Amino acid sequence: MHIILVSDRLATARSISLTWGHAILFAAAMFGSVLLLSSLFSYVTVRHAAEIRLPFLQDLLRVMNAEEAQRSKDFARENLNAMAVKLGEMQAQLLRLDTIGERLAGMAGVKPQDLKTFEAKPGGRGGPLVRPEAMSATELQRAVDVLATQVEAKSDAISMIESQLLEDRIRKSLLPTSLPIEAQWNASAYGWRVDPFTGERALHEGVDFVAPTGTDIAAAASGVVVSAERHPQYGNFVEIDHGNDLTTRYAHASKILVKPGQLVKRDQKIAEVGSTGRSTGPHLHFEVRIRGMAQNPDRFLRLAKNAGKPFAQPPLAAKR
Repeated sequence: MHIILVSDRLATARSISLTWGHAILFAAAMFGSVLLLSSLFSYVTVRHAAEIRLPFLQDLLRVMNAEEAQRSKDFARENLNAMAVKLGEMQAQLLRLDTIGERLAGMAGVKPQDLKTFEAKPGGRGGPLVRPEAMSATELQRAVDVLATQVEAKSDAISMIESQLLEDRIRKSLLPTSLPIEAQWNASAYGWRVDPFTGERALHEGVDFVAPTGTDIAAAASGVVVSAERHPQYGNFVEIDHGNDLTTRYAHASKILVKPGQLVKRDQKIAEVGSTGRSTGPHLHFEVRIRGMAQNPDRFLRLAKNAGKPFAQPPLAAKR
């Protein structure tokens, strides 16, 4: 770029050549000047603004800050009060849970002193009466921590009661305390009697339920079928193992509905009444054995009778 300078003072015109380097240098100088002036203006403005006294503006800002702080304080206090109320409700629920736990413990046979092991011992208590005031955040947190500890201890106690109830339920389900047939079992009681075939004195190792052929025979307890076969004297019979060396036998059936190794539940149908084997008529011969030794089924069956399970009362007839 060429610039020609013409002046009355100059005898001749002058020519100046400008390159791109000159243009860039000029632009940088202008930018630096603007930046320097802006910085200087900002410094002066901020310094003098700090020295300016505006009482009205300062009072307004002070009032606004105080109102905001009060609102925050009121909000925090309302939250603390709400949490304190909720804490009181939780404590009341914990007391009700204590009552329920004690009742369940009585049902499960758990001694009260066993439950105390899960609770912190408070020791002696006393002192002058001081009316409660609003709780601080620290006090509320401390109360929540104490409640959490109590809830955890109570959960452990309830879990122990639940385990005890479950154990009792399982144990009861494995005891032959359910009637295999809804009928009387005094047709021929357990013990010594006159044998109906030989007329001689013989030991009757079970009890007889008289019922029509085809009547359902149910398992007296849960267990595993160990035998389901034809026997010369028992006829069609089923034997169920209930664990702990306890078994039950169901004899003289007309039909067997289970197989060896099958898991059966209490009151599940396993066979039908008949008169197979050494029998004088349709009936069920029922036995309870412990370690292979015959037991009197009467003490188990009376539990089922006392539980209120209905049963018919057919005429006494057949015996084994």
